[in-house]
Amino acid sequence: MTDATETGQGWGALSSLPGNPIMWVLIISELLVFGAFFLGFGGARLFEPEVFRAGQARLDIALGGANTLILVSSGWLAAKAVQAAHDGRVAASRRFLAAAGALGVAFLAVKGVEYADKAAHGIGIETDTFWTLFYLMTGFHAMHVVMGIIVLAIVGWRFSAENIETGTAFWHMVDLIWLILFPIVYLVR
Repeated sequence: MTDATETGQGWGALSSLPGNPIMWVLIISELLVFGAFFLGFGGARLFEPEVFRAGQARLDIALGGANTLILVSSGWLAAKAVQAAHDGRVAASRRFLAAAGALGVAFLAVKGVEYADKAAHGIGIETDTFWTLFYLMTGFHAMHVVMGIIVLAIVGWRFSAENIETGTAFWHMVDLIWLILFPIVYLVR
């Protein structure tokens, strides 16, 4: 006998979303945390506009843009993994997941280059309010990328269409956060 949590019943609106509903609880909570970060960043910018302008002027928009392309591409590969899983193409689904995860590693490498450049110029988390928020937000996002890579590996190993949907839902949340974070931090002046 299955209970309501195994069949997705009893989760209300979450029952109709792809993957396991508990992942959606996590996704919603993470979106709220990042939303608080974005509000805090915007509020701090209002109080210290010169500090934020100076900080943003030192960001490498090309690296941030490259990371945007990397994550959008990885999200596309994750979507292809779901499609392949539903078509019963296990090997193809796993290859798409591996490629999405590899792009996640590429994202982290680019972020590492960016952090190393800032460190070489003496810019750290305590430099000023802009850099504190920059490192907290991008570092917290990078931790989610690491977790997403692990999740993609797990769902590729413990293969089922529901697992793939669940894992890629998390990965798409990581993409979405970056698509909001990048313009707010790097572009909006």
